[in-house]
Amino acid sequence: MILVTGGAGYIGSHYVLHERARGSDVLVLDNLSRGHRAAVLDAPLIVGDLTDRGVLDRVFSNHSIDAVVHFAAFVYVGESMSNPGAYYENNAGGTLALLEAMWDHGVARLVFSSSCATYGDPEYTPMDESHPQRPINPYGESKLIGERMLAAFARAHGLSFAVLRYFNAAGADPDGRIGESHYPETHLVPLALQVAAGERQELTIFGSDYDTPDGTCIRDYVHVEDLVAAHALVLDRQRDGGGSMYFNLGTEHGPSVRQVIDACAHVIGRSIRVVGAPREGDPPPARGQRHPRPRGARLGAAAHGPGRDHRHRLAMASVQPLLTDPRARTRPS
Repeated sequence: MILVTGGAGYIGSHYVLHERARGSDVLVLDNLSRGHRAAVLDAPLIVGDLTDRGVLDRVFSNHSIDAVVHFAAFVYVGESMSNPGAYYENNAGGTLALLEAMWDHGVARLVFSSSCATYGDPEYTPMDESHPQRPINPYGESKLIGERMLAAFARAHGLSFAVLRYFNAAGADPDGRIGESHYPETHLVPLALQVAAGERQELTIFGSDYDTPDGTCIRDYVHVEDLVAAHALVLDRQRDGGGSMYFNLGTEHGPSVRQVIDACAHVIGRSIRVVGAPREGDPPPARGQRHPRPRGARLGAAAHGPGRDHRHRLAMASVQPLLTDPRARTRPS
């Protein structure tokens, strides 16, 4: 059985669906502080916190768990700058509690959902797995601390682990069963679609003077289905006797913020009002940034949350081909 921490969140819930489709037995542990009970389909859910050792002991004692896929974390860069303690306590502290419980209960396989925020400012591109890790915000630091704890437990206790560092997740389950639902929403594609649909007045672009063709930053978006498939692949490798490993996950080619907004406007058929502002804690993006590609990498539309209007979901899904086809990246008149 696979224990999925944070399995009620955006990426974790898609991973649960992926593993259930493969016939895997899955157990979800989530405190629902950021996740959604309705996003956990076809798998049992235990509501509990990683920092509660009693909860972890009961989970491992009552279930035949042979591997853990660890998504549970706070993930907002800006919030980590204003409330760093919460990120160290939840992300680093939760990971430590999980590792100690795994060791005590004889579970020696873990896939860790990390982040390319551990790298900080790019020193060269493309950024590979050997790029220096110098995070510039508490979110990235908390993830790097987690990576270092995994390596320490591997040396001391024989833990077999895989670290997956990825950039910007996007997209949703193609059948519309689950998707992306954040409160407040901070991700670009759903925010752009909300403006186009009249649900909010304007969209903020954080920086418009980067060294890129249109002055807005270029980000690497990875479809959530490709992300979860990569987690499943490395877990299979571990079960086949593979050792500890590190992988970057990306698409090789990232669109600019302006191109994403233009694609959303094209799909909706309405203009999108934008305003500019800086954002504290983000590394400056590098033009032409490229990264190793997972299976069938593609830029997906940002996902919907449970219960969203079907037409809105279709609009989000329609953004994907416009962003993956360079010929479609033109501003609507």
